[in-house]
Order: sequence, then structure tokens, then C-alpha cells
Amino acid sequence: MKTHQQIDRTARDLDPEVHESNFMGAKLKSERRYNTLHRDYDDPDQLRETAGLIKQHTLEHLDTYLEQAEASLQRNGVKVHFAMDDDAVNATVLRIMEENDAHSMVKSKSMVTEEIHMLKYLEKHGKEVIETDLGEFILQLDDDYPSHIVTPIVHKNRRGIAKTFEREKIGEDYNDDPETITRRARQYLRQKYLDADVGLTGGNFVSAESGRIALVTNEGNARFCMAANKIHIAVIGIEKLVPTDRDLGLFLNLIGRSGTGQQLTVYNQFISGPKTASQPHGPEQMHVVFVDNRRTEVLASDCREILRCIRCGACLNVCPIYRQSGGHAYRSVYPGPVGAVLSPLLAGNRFPELADLPKASSLCGACNEVCPVNIPIPDLLLRLRDKAKREGAKEAMKGTPNLGLWATLCSQPTMWKTALSMGHTMNYIPTELIPHPSAKAWQGARKLPEFQGGEFRKWFKNRN
Repeated sequence: MKTHQQIDRTARDLDPEVHESNFMGAKLKSERRYNTLHRDYDDPDQLRETAGLIKQHTLEHLDTYLEQAEASLQRNGVKVHFAMDDDAVNATVLRIMEENDAHSMVKSKSMVTEEIHMLKYLEKHGKEVIETDLGEFILQLDDDYPSHIVTPIVHKNRRGIAKTFEREKIGEDYNDDPETITRRARQYLRQKYLDADVGLTGGNFVSAESGRIALVTNEGNARFCMAANKIHIAVIGIEKLVPTDRDLGLFLNLIGRSGTGQQLTVYNQFISGPKTASQPHGPEQMHVVFVDNRRTEVLASDCREILRCIRCGACLNVCPIYRQSGGHAYRSVYPGPVGAVLSPLLAGNRFPELADLPKASSLCGACNEVCPVNIPIPDLLLRLRDKAKREGAKEAMKGTPNLGLWATLCSQPTMWKTALSMGHTMNYIPTELIPHPSAKAWQGARKLPEFQGGEFRKWFKNRN
């Protein structure tokens, strides 16, 4: 597993122009998604509020709905497992594979498996695991981590991906044409689907009423993971439950529009269980592993609303902090506003290590405005800031940059104006001569732009 320093270095090594264009593109796409929701519905805010209430109701009665979901799944022929932490989840999946003499797995995109580092765990125990989502597949080849919940390689570009394929000998030569890259990945993965013993997926929603698992993708790889394999394992967070099948209609309409601007994602699967006499095609076995991994602790906290999250990524796309920093800066699987809340809560005793994340926000409220389940993220960020102060997390955050000099600079107009006009001269100072460690680390990987301001101040100064 990479250290935080390695992940941060990965983020710093990005081409600044590529990084900026990718994330500004995400901003424009987010605006289109927001417009899609308002175009298709007269009162989208009412839908968001309704969805939030349904999810909150489910969370408040999670024990009841978990029992109902377990009974429904078992009635469908599914073997249900409950895992309290990451070790238990990984051990459960490994045990299922070993009991069935399975050596290889193909898996679709799943944030919860990223959360518990399942891929590395299974590889350590001699299993072959292949990510089949195109973005996740590229990350696996690069030993990298996602920087976005929906588009995990938003920090990469086609030239870098083409170099990766050339290095791994996927294809005959270097080719950065996106269609060629996709075709080569398809050719490489097709045989992997056929050879695998196990297919693993996540689950976007689980109906407690029927036990149906709703799985939404735009690539169709999740279907391939299940089609040719005798065993299907679904690893799902306990917060993904909804009470009834009818609720799925609301959430499927919201997740597509909020996540990608589509009225409906391309592939929508409703999985009830293994094959039966009336449904002769599909896996012979199906296992569902419900994951806690401190979610019940979050449910008991004053930030329980974050468990409503349906992982659409809308909050990341509108967040000014995320657009400038990228996902790796959050040092966690879950980046952006949702990650700034969820990651410290899931860290348990390691909360002080991530207690600075709630400060990575301007509290502009854009995340709350676009959230399809109406999570009050700015309020939760403030609660976590208060928690950090009450629990003395400041002492554990001594490694973070000291902002005292910055505070002084911002509060002195003359110093501020001088710094604006003279700041770019730091580009010509050798890094080793910069005394402040934070400034040295920053300047070692970035360049300040030439000062282009001043006209407004001249105009304002000469006004009567």
C-alpha cells in the first residue's frame, strides 16, 4: 500500500495543464448534470428531499431492514455474510474462494473494496484479481489509487495511459487514440472474464423488500463479471439498503442525472440470486457480504446523515477545493466534500490523522445544493471541526503546514499587495535557500504565475 507521501507525490507529478483541464471539464459536466435534473423535473428539490428522507428513515431503522434484507436474500438462494471490519471482509471473500478452489477473480468497480484494500489482500494470498472497469484497470496497472468516486482516472490523460499500455505490452505499440486504448483493453480483458473462477461486484442499492441488488454501470463490465463465472460475490456497505423496490425508481433516476447527466445509466442490473430452474443462466452460487467497517459508529454519531451518500460524485464536481487539489490530496479512498466528512469518521482511532480534511472547504454550500439525497455537508464539516478541537486533534496535526505566517500576510494590506506583486520572484530562488519547510515543499513542485493584477487597485484608488 502506498504511503500518504507517495500518494501526494503522485498528485504533484501531474502535468498542471492536464490537471486543470481535466478538473475544469468535470466542473462543466457537473453544470450539465445539474441542468439535466432541472430540465426533466418541475421540482427536483422535492425529489432530493424525498430521497434524503427515505435514506434517513432506512438508516434510523437499519437493524430492521438488515434483517428483512437478509431474509429476502436467503429466500432467493443467496448466502449472506456480515463483516464488522476490513479484515473480516477480506477473510470472508478469501474463504469463499478457497472453499471453491478458486484462484482467479474478475471484479467490477467497488469503492468499498478500495476502502478495505481487498485487491492487495487477495494478491498477497496468491489470488489473481483483475479490475475490469477501464479506469480501475488502468489504476491497477499503475499501482495507483482513484482520485474520483465516479471517474477514478480524472487525474490522468490518454498519453500517460498509452505509455502504461506500452509498458505492460497491451497492444503492439504506443497509441494514444482513445478508441484504440479502449479496444486494446477490451481484447485483453475478454479472456480474463472467460478464465476467471469468481466474479465480484459491489451494489448501488439493495431492496430489503425483495432482496434485489441494483447495480448501475456504463461499461457493462459488471455483467461480464457474472456471466461466465460459477460464483458471484457482492460486497456491499450496510448503508446501501432501501426499504422497497418502488424506492429504486427514485434513486436510479437521481443517481444517473447527478452522477453523469444521463437520464438512466447504460446498464442497470437487478440481481436477485443465483440461477434457478426458472432462470437457468447465471452463477451457481451467490454470496452477499454486508460490510460494517465502522458504519455503525458513524450511525451513532452526530454526522450520521453522511451515510445517505449514494456515491454519485456530484459534490466533488462542484467543490472549488477538490477541483484545485484533486482527489489524492485527501489521502483517502473517498475524496472531495463527501470524503472530508466520511474519511475521518471511518478512520476510527486514526481520526486525528485525517482531522484536517473538514477544513478543506470554503463552506460555500454548493455540495449540498447538488446532493441528490440532500446531505447537509457544510453542517457536518463544522461538526467535525468542532470534534477535532474538542478531542485535541490539533496536537496530532503538527505535521501540517503552519499557517501563522499566512494569517499575518492576509491581515496586513500593505504586506499582501507587496506579496502579490513580488511573489513570482520565488521562482528564481533556489529551493534549498527557502527557509520555511512548507514553502520549500510547495515550491519544489510548482511555479507561481506572473503577477497580472493591479489595475483594479489603481482604478479604485483614483475614484472620488
